[in-house]
Amino acid sequence: MLSLSESLIAIKNEFLVPCVYHFYKRPPVLVRGEGVYLFDSDGKKYLDCFSGVTVVSAGHSNPEIIKAAIDQLLVLQHTTTIYLTEPMLDLARIIAELAPGNLSRSFFCASGTEANEGALLLSTLVTGRNEVIYLKDGLHGRTKWAMSVTGAEMWRTDPYPLVTANVVPGPREPASLYEIEKILKQKKVAAIIAEPIQGNGGIIVPHEDYWPSLRRLCDVFGTLLIADEIQTAWNRTGQWFATNHWNVVPDIVTVAKALGNGFPIAAYITTNEIASYYKRPGAATFGGNLVSCRAAIATLNFHKTNELGKKSFNLGCYLKNSFLNMQKRFSLIKEIRGIGLMLGMELNDSAENTAAILTDRILEEMKDAGFLIGKTGPGRNVLTFMPPLVITSQNLDSLIENLCNVFENLK
Repeated sequence: MLSLSESLIAIKNEFLVPCVYHFYKRPPVLVRGEGVYLFDSDGKKYLDCFSGVTVVSAGHSNPEIIKAAIDQLLVLQHTTTIYLTEPMLDLARIIAELAPGNLSRSFFCASGTEANEGALLLSTLVTGRNEVIYLKDGLHGRTKWAMSVTGAEMWRTDPYPLVTANVVPGPREPASLYEIEKILKQKKVAAIIAEPIQGNGGIIVPHEDYWPSLRRLCDVFGTLLIADEIQTAWNRTGQWFATNHWNVVPDIVTVAKALGNGFPIAAYITTNEIASYYKRPGAATFGGNLVSCRAAIATLNFHKTNELGKKSFNLGCYLKNSFLNMQKRFSLIKEIRGIGLMLGMELNDSAENTAAILTDRILEEMKDAGFLIGKTGPGRNVLTFMPPLVITSQNLDSLIENLCNVFENLK
């Protein structure tokens, strides 16, 4: 008789498009979440160290957020943007208070991909140009334009990307800024789109002058700077927005994921001047959904009340230092990188296995021990840690202890 997991995989294989894959050879069936924990159909508890790819930063099934959503759901669930309602406007005002610099205008939609697509569209309206620059190993979405500016080969499925999308080396490559300036001199570029910290690229943190240099280049050549903060915004790195670490104000910021703590909501945020170029009718059927907006407001209030930014930065330092100590013990660990609770542990090949195989083995063994962690990087060899920001130092100690045990077994 098939297990529940095996039965679901059989249904998945028959009815879903094959591109939809899952982690683990023996995947658990997740049925419940509470705070930093997930539970499977057998009642086993897991410490969630990936947050549904940095979405549930305020914890699973957070009672304050759920209540706000239910209260709205009970009176009105959906109207769309062609009608006047309060939740979307309340959220827009709150975001304007939190956003960097003079970014104060929001356009709401349902996914990060849609937000990036909208930001790119806006950049062409403002500049009258159609060329864009993107970074190798970046990830910006699944639609035509968003995929065309995605530099992560694993996610760049489209065999015919737009020819107006110009790739440059990643943010840690010495030639990156040189190549950007070279293209800016040759072409009229509407925008540069980049993640402040590359997430799926392997938690790649640029050098200190990288984003200030991007800002300077954009100012010189009349190009807009789009910061894709889909993964980094809302205190993941210890700041409301990751570009704050370098005191850089982009022209457009895109957000999603943690904004709704699991409720689908996304937006791009820009200035009054830039927004003024988009006056023809524009809407998003599920943009500014009342329930998602109420959940997002409750999420941001929870972040403020519980100082999740400060907590993320401090616990991130604690976890990173623990990983650096692990690196001294285990030669398999090549590099530790990240800011706040957005950390990556890149692995080396061993004499017996590639780093990618070792990564999968570690994920499987940590799952069996009750810990769910992620993997990223072009070689899929970066263990990735982005837990809910409500995690405790005791939770992290347990993670470190079990991770060390798995590495010891690998030795």
